[in-house]
This record gives sequence, C-alpha cells and structure tokens, in this order.
Amino acid sequence: MEPTFNKMTPAGYHAIEQEIEDLKQQRPHRIKVLAAAAALGDRSENAEYTNAKRDLGRLESRLRFLNKQLQYAQVVEPADNDQLDIGKSVTLEFLDDHDQVTYQLVGKQEANLADQKISFTSPIGKALTGHTTNDIVTVTAPNGNYQVKIIDIHRH
Repeated sequence: MEPTFNKMTPAGYHAIEQEIEDLKQQRPHRIKVLAAAAALGDRSENAEYTNAKRDLGRLESRLRFLNKQLQYAQVVEPADNDQLDIGKSVTLEFLDDHDQVTYQLVGKQEANLADQKISFTSPIGKALTGHTTNDIVTVTAPNGNYQVKIIDIHRH
C-alpha cells in the first residue's frame, strides 16, 4: 500500500521543523531532571521521578509524532492562478448576515481558527477549493448549509 502524504504549506512545514528543534533543545535538561530525580532513591514512591519520566516520555512521543508529520508531508506551493487552493487566502462574505472574514487555506495539521487558518479538508475548505473570485458557494456543514461569496483570493 502506498503511503498517504499530507499536504501542507511551506510555512507549516517550517513550523514543524522549528518545534522539533525546540524540543531537541529541551531534551538534555529533561534527561538531567530525570537523573537527579532517580538519584533521590526509591522510585516506587518518588513523585519527582515519576513526573520527570512522564515529561521526558511526552517530549519523546511528540518528537516521534512531528518527525512522522515531516516524513509524510507534501509541501504545496500555491498555484499561480485565480483558483482558491492550499496556501492562498480568501476573503468571504457570508450571504446570510453579510459578515466578511479572511481565511488562509492550509493543511489539516496547520489549521487554527484563532489565526484565521482553515483546513482544505474542512467542510468550508472542501467547498471553496477550486472556486474563483465572485463565485457563490454553498457550504455543507454539520449544522446545515450556508452560502458564501468569494470576494478576493490572494497568494502569500
């Protein structure tokens, strides 16, 4: 079976690389904390040892996860056209209340609504992909359907 690759933007790929480097910088300190806690004696009732071991385990687990993310990443540069695709930003008008919002379409592991980043695999991302400025798109979401108008699409 062929591996499935996860699309992501160059910025998303770089963010994962940076997190890996940050965690690698923390690893020696966490190992020292574990060694110091182990030196305190009986490990069965040593809360410091248990906590230090758990913290180091979480760090190692996160590193493995992030390395897999990079291993199966497909970095996608936005196409030089007028269609909305991963890596581009879109300004939308919700036709029910005429609110406007701008989102960047990103890979699913990069999505963060607080940063105005939505996944291309989300209901709105799927509906908008491939459309152009002035298109009216119906989004099928778990809470019902709604329509949006694409006001502007731009590359980063």
